[in-house]
Amino acid sequence: MAAVAWAQLLRGARGAASRRVCSTRARARAASAVAQELQSSGSRRFVLERAAPFSAFLMDSFGRQHNYLRISLTEKCNLRCQYCMPEEGVQLTPKSELLTAQEIITLARLFVKEGVEKIRLTGGEPLIRPDVVDIVGQLYKLEGLKTIAVTTNGINLTRLLPRLKEAGLNAINISLDTLVPAKFEFIVRRKGFHKVIEGIHKATELGYRPVKVNCVVMRGFNEDEVLDFVDFTKDLPLDVRFIEYMPFDGNKWNFKKMVSYKEMLDTIKQRWPELEKLPCETSSTAKSYKVPHFQGQISFITSMSEHFCGSCNRLRITADGNLKVCLFGNSEVSLRDHLRLGASEEELIQIIGKAVGRKKKQHAEPTLMLFPLCQDALQDPPNSKQWGHTFSHGLTLRTSLPKQKGKASMKNKLMGQLFLPGSHPEKQWHVATGILQTQLQGYCVFQKDPSSAFDTKCLDASVGQVPVDCQSEKAYSGSEFHTRDSASCTKLPCASDNLTHTDEEGRATMVDVGGKPDSRRSAVAGAVVLLGEKAFRMVRQNQVKKGDVLAVAQIAGIQGAKLTSQLIPLCHNIPLYHVEVSLSLDEARHAVVICSSCHTWGRTGVEMEALTAASLAALTVYDMCKSVTQDIIIQELKLLSKTGGQRGDFSRV
Repeated sequence: MAAVAWAQLLRGARGAASRRVCSTRARARAASAVAQELQSSGSRRFVLERAAPFSAFLMDSFGRQHNYLRISLTEKCNLRCQYCMPEEGVQLTPKSELLTAQEIITLARLFVKEGVEKIRLTGGEPLIRPDVVDIVGQLYKLEGLKTIAVTTNGINLTRLLPRLKEAGLNAINISLDTLVPAKFEFIVRRKGFHKVIEGIHKATELGYRPVKVNCVVMRGFNEDEVLDFVDFTKDLPLDVRFIEYMPFDGNKWNFKKMVSYKEMLDTIKQRWPELEKLPCETSSTAKSYKVPHFQGQISFITSMSEHFCGSCNRLRITADGNLKVCLFGNSEVSLRDHLRLGASEEELIQIIGKAVGRKKKQHAEPTLMLFPLCQDALQDPPNSKQWGHTFSHGLTLRTSLPKQKGKASMKNKLMGQLFLPGSHPEKQWHVATGILQTQLQGYCVFQKDPSSAFDTKCLDASVGQVPVDCQSEKAYSGSEFHTRDSASCTKLPCASDNLTHTDEEGRATMVDVGGKPDSRRSAVAGAVVLLGEKAFRMVRQNQVKKGDVLAVAQIAGIQGAKLTSQLIPLCHNIPLYHVEVSLSLDEARHAVVICSSCHTWGRTGVEMEALTAASLAALTVYDMCKSVTQDIIIQELKLLSKTGGQRGDFSRV
């Protein structure tokens, strides 16, 4: 009886709106089936708190009402944002397989009829679709649709917005990840910063309130601009939405790039302690705040640190007509195929209802990437008892290494990959951890418990492997090691006093700077990139296809200095208070001359930061010019001077 009463309640609610009355027995039976799945007290309470009638076909088994539909108009984009798309772009779906304008409107009408109140047009970049204004105009005619929104990169916004507004567009989200023009070009790999800013101002002039600005925050890229974005809301009616960096195929996601909303919030509150939290709707994805007396506000989209799956009300239709009930889910249903095969409205509703009914409670957590090598997330290895060593959070590399002076032949080997192809993920973790604990200096050393069935092998054919009989703690400790050509352990002399990053037993270790006094420290480094006449001319005239070489290389050098401790395993994480990278053109040599300087007040020097800045700037010049010529030479990378520290100042004559 309870089930019948509950079904009647749903049917009665739906009958309150004539456009949602079920016209067939099939729909009535489906509504009853959905009702029976909502018998838990939590799900009942979820529905009863919302008096408005709603289609059972857009309600999942957890009682979530999906009244928000995102429709992708195209896969194409006129930018190549580093966190979103590979530089070479993606393979595009043939035009014949994409939804036509009429198919988009047909599906939109169906969803609106079932209770969708908001439609957002996305991409790719939706504003590069030629018929976007016409699509907005047709959506505006759908009875019951309250909001038509668009998410755009803003490049074409100024030109199209007056027509879009007239057609019925009433909400705008503009993607902008930096307020620095050169950094914009670096992140999106294209020009256009001033067009985006112009688009934001055009939106405010036309009365959009608020204009939402989406900013994906990435450590090492733009986390230092969070306060500038907050200040951006002072005199403009903006809602700057800080979005936690999320993993997608092709964007080389790793955990260390993500900046949590709590970290951002703490930074903002230090500058504006009076920051106020704003109320928000239950289904909102944003946590909103406002600085008193500022025109605009800020929000945080916490999809990684605090997901909002429990109140999710979103469905998505891809450009090729697939229905996705979860952004992170792999399951898709082709509405395009059913539509083109002549499926009736009733059949389409049944298909949509089944897909929504299969929606999971929450999305899966992203797989942690083991890059860079010192990954904070790797503190709890699976089945770590298999191995005779442990992974220290402080990263002390535990292996014997050659310590003889003048052994120039002992060259560092840099692994090109972390995982053995085709190996089990759990075993991949052990291999990666083994590499973490190995100073790859001409020898590949792994230690494992003899009882383990996993046979560890070297990833580089030129690197040797420790025989089993030399893997015990007794043979492994100290300074004994095996070479490929020797069947016995070889005794090595003690470490040189000049090697500060090795202990008394020759093991690589971070230098303890805790006892050193703070002092002012600086370092200057340089590098030269020989381009050749053609590439040099194109750089000087700013005609390189990828953009302004000197500006992008300058930003890359600054970012590189800030990321030094993540790139060089035994470097300390140093708070830099100033980094400067300058690039000049040497016409006589057809070269770019790079000079970088770093400054700090601390307990260790910044030579590596300066060298990293020069290196990254040089590599960026190479990368941006390699399509012009492969005959590019990077040379003269060196430390030019340094001040501070126990060993005194240094200057290269």
